[in-house]
Amino acid sequence: MSNMRSPLARVKGLGSAKEGLHHWWMQRITAIANIPLVAAAIWIVLLSLRTDYAGVINLVGHPCVGAILILFIANLFYHAALGLQVVIEDYVHGAAKFFLLIFVKFSAALIAMIGIVSVIVVIVERASGS
Repeated sequence: MSNMRSPLARVKGLGSAKEGLHHWWMQRITAIANIPLVAAAIWIVLLSLRTDYAGVINLVGHPCVGAILILFIANLFYHAALGLQVVIEDYVHGAAKFFLLIFVKFSAALIAMIGIVSVIVVIVERASGS
């Protein structure tokens, strides 16, 4: 089968970046991982509704619960960034596309980091007993 690209396209290297499949797989894997993580996060929220502040600190500060919440936060924001990237790549053009992609990735990383650090602070606070 002959190559369908023009000679100019071959010289410029235009064509598939060969990253679409990886992106697609990551979106599917994070979606599947979100199913038990979201269920666990909802269960944790429902348990925390029945107690006071000290009870929430005790619950969230437990290492297993904290680990589940950290995984939930990291997976959720990574999945959201992947999905928003697809929407931006499909519907935004020009210079705005580049800046929106940077903004989405930076914002997702920043908000995830704030959430993860918050859970770690609760774990440390529970461990120190204050």
